[in-house]
Parts: sequence; C-alpha cells; structure tokens
Amino acid sequence: MSDFNKDDYLNDLPDMDNLSGQAGPAAGASQESQSNGDSAATASADSVASETASTAANAASSESQENGDAADSATQDGEDTLTPLGQAKKEAAEYLEALQRERAEFINFRNRSQKEQERFRQHGIIDVLTALLPALDDIDRIREHSEMDESFKAVSTKIDKAFEKFGVEKFGEKGEDFDPTKHDAILHKPDPQAEKETVDTVVEAGYRIGDRVIRAARVVVASPQN
Repeated sequence: MSDFNKDDYLNDLPDMDNLSGQAGPAAGASQESQSNGDSAATASADSVASETASTAANAASSESQENGDAADSATQDGEDTLTPLGQAKKEAAEYLEALQRERAEFINFRNRSQKEQERFRQHGIIDVLTALLPALDDIDRIREHSEMDESFKAVSTKIDKAFEKFGVEKFGEKGEDFDPTKHDAILHKPDPQAEKETVDTVVEAGYRIGDRVIRAARVVVASPQN
C-alpha cells in the first residue's frame, strides 16, 4: 500500500471555479427560460382578459341598442300582435267614431242652415209686409166706414189669407186690454165706465210674426177716471 500524499490529492481535484463557470451558464439559461415562460403566460392571460372584456362591452352595447329599438317599436309590435279579428274590430270602431263625428257635424250644419233660411224668409216677409202696410190700412178703413162690394171684399180676404199663410198675424181689436208691448197709444181718453185701460178705437192694426211684433197697433185708449 502506497503512502497517501495530501498534496497530490488536492492537485487531482477539479477546479471549482471552472465547474462554477460551466454550471453558471446552464443555470442562467434555465432560469431565463423559466422567466420567459412566465412572461409568455402572463401576456397570454392579459390578452385573454382583454379580449373577454372587449367581447363583454360589445355584447352590452348590442343589448342596449336592441332594447332601444324594442322600446321604439313597442306600439308597432303591439299592433302586429293583434289577431285579424281584433284588427278588424279596431278598424270598425275607428270608422264608426269617424262616421258619428261626421254625422254630428252634418246635423249641426243642417240646423244652422235651417235657422238661417228661416231668418232670411222672415226678413223677406217683413219687407213685403212693410211695403204693403199703407194699402192694408186703406182696406181696413174702407171695410170699417163703408160697405164693400163682393169683388173688393173677396180681394181683401185673399190678401189676409196670403199673409196668414206666411205666419203673419193681424191684431188690435176694440175692447181688448191695453198692452204697451203691442199697442201704441196715440190718445188716452177718460171713460167713467172704464175699470182699466182698454182699447177704445183701432186707428191702424198691428202685425206680428210669432212673438216678433212687426208693427204695434195704433189705438185710442179708454182710461178710468181718477
């Protein structure tokens, strides 16, 4: 057995610095590879998260637009959901309402037209009557103070009937109560036998159409003595 030489043993050991230098690059490469892998994984996760957020935002925007369109077309959709019978009933109700409105307007127009025609008719009758009043007064005087022959009496009767046909009423009779709304007193004559004011003499007869007095009767009034 050979003698152990310490110096030779130490010289035979590998150089630790060289081993460290050789192992360093490999370890560094491994550490760098792991770091790059972690970075790549992080970047991939960030990309996925960004894409997910973008998709969610687009979906929310699309849903909001769809909700707005649905709200705008709510009435139209409601009408579209009506059955053919329901749609027909709705149209029939609209036509009936329009017809009733037109009918009411026509009735009002007809009533106004009738009132205007009646007013124009009365104006025409009043104009004719006013123009004939002097002749009618003369006929009344002849009838009262003289005897009329049959032919003249027939003409007078026809004139009276013609005015009656158009609603003209002749008034003013001796002995009736005095009414200042239809009598024009040209003279008040005291009468000891009179208990109230009465018509004593009709100078000119009065004429009216309905409640409208065309001309008041001109009369002499018998008044009671005080």
